[in-house]
Amino acid sequence: MTVQVKSWGNSQGIRLSKEMLETAGIHVNEYLDVTVEDGKIVLSKTFRHKTLEERAAAYQNQMGPYEEFEWGQPVGREQW
Repeated sequence: MTVQVKSWGNSQGIRLSKEMLETAGIHVNEYLDVTVEDGKIVLSKTFRHKTLEERAAAYQNQMGPYEEFEWGQPVGREQW
């Protein structure tokens, strides 16, 4: 695919087709890392931590142990 660098306000930009972004797994408003390697501009997805909701969905929305755990009697400096 050939694209043209165009003026965009005080900057320059290019437009990528929806199909190209879908193929790369990139969505609107995602952040990308931009690097230059051997004279080539490389765009790569940045690492993003999952939200609590996304993590819970991986476990059928169960957010952890629901029963109290018995740790035994306090010992040493744990006693209050």
